[in-house]
Amino acid sequence: MGSESSWVWPVIVAAAAILGVCVLIWQKGRPFASGDVFRASRLSQGSHLFPTQVLISPTSVIHYTPRWVGRQEESIHIAHVASVKIDTGLMLSNVLIETTGGASPIRCHGHHKGDAVRMKALIERHQNDYYRGGSVDKPKAEANS
Repeated sequence: MGSESSWVWPVIVAAAAILGVCVLIWQKGRPFASGDVFRASRLSQGSHLFPTQVLISPTSVIHYTPRWVGRQEESIHIAHVASVKIDTGLMLSNVLIETTGGASPIRCHGHHKGDAVRMKALIERHQNDYYRGGSVDKPKAEANS
């Protein structure tokens, strides 16, 4: 009986630690904001545990990278996006978002092809709305009338 109880507690502690790490990884992989958030595939380089995410809103593009402790965010105002390039591979695509100010571009690796195309289309749509002077809060039908 004494030898049985000597291994039970270490096993329970190890199982709790593994469960805690799994919960942390799951939480860090959830979308960081509401709206059009695109997550990289966990199969892509650098995204196995914590997939990078891109939020495309009517006013900005935010590249979000979760870490074990904290996160890294990089944002570009929609008016400062100069170009969006898609490099398509066999399974996944990389998206390069360049700025008008010449700062380093946002590099988004490992997105599904459909997501990459949708990211580019959303950025272009939000830029068109911005430069036309339309309100980002109004639906398109109200903005055109």
